[in-house]
Amino acid sequence: MTLYAVRYHYSDDSDGRDQHRPDHRAFLGGLADEGTLVGSGPLGEDGPPGALIIVRGEDQQRVLELLREDPFQQQGLVEQVEAREWSVVLGAWAADA
Repeated sequence: MTLYAVRYHYSDDSDGRDQHRPDHRAFLGGLADEGTLVGSGPLGEDGPPGALIIVRGEDQQRVLELLREDPFQQQGLVEQVEAREWSVVLGAWAADA
């Protein structure tokens, strides 16, 4: 499977993210348990709120469809999603690509 780098651009609703974070993390944890999610976490506070999610997928469309089930997206807490194929050539994840 191909690796995809997915960038979430969050809304300004930090209270909503706090409220739904347990469900969001449970959803992503399930993807990690099945081997689909490789890594995930929030981006630093030196820019707009967001996250980077690395997932395995058949194609970009299927990755986007899968992540639409994320409670953060279901609750309107993600304003924009970018998913791009990621060709890892060096490092620990290079063998996965």
